[in-house]
Amino acid sequence: MRDRQRGILLAEAKKTTKTEEKDDFRYIVRIVNTDIDGNKPTVVGLQSIKGVGKRVAEVVVRKAGVDRSVKIGSLDEAATDELARLVTTYSEYAPNWAINRQADYETGEDQHIVSTDLDIVLKDDINRLKMIRCYRGVRHESGHKVRGQRTRSNGRKGLTLGVSKNKNQPAPKKEA
Repeated sequence: MRDRQRGILLAEAKKTTKTEEKDDFRYIVRIVNTDIDGNKPTVVGLQSIKGVGKRVAEVVVRKAGVDRSVKIGSLDEAATDELARLVTTYSEYAPNWAINRQADYETGEDQHIVSTDLDIVLKDDINRLKMIRCYRGVRHESGHKVRGQRTRSNGRKGLTLGVSKNKNQPAPKKEA
């Protein structure tokens, strides 16, 4: 009896949440040069930004004062701007160990890099390793494993070749 009542209550709750969607619901939200699905909860949506994981998203949402389970598309423009500001300034209020770039090679500062800047910085770091001809740089140049993994076996590299089936080919005939 109780399970049936609970099921009815859950069904009613789902109906009300679908009808509660506002007219200003945004199906795609743009934060820090990343398109985020508006139907995702706030924490999950923020994780689709490169450089923002589960912990960073939790801290940003808590600091912004936004409910973590609210769909990110239902937030108003001011709330999304606040989330974007907190994501870009994460290194100012987060501890050093929670930042993805500690003691930057050029500036010596602690920074948390997100979005396309992260791709650029990683590419620059690898190019620097190649230029100074260190072991890791040489491994990157030659396309080998860099972090000490085995290379004799168990390495997956290159494109996979799928099995292609020719539909027009007749079945082979048996010789008697």
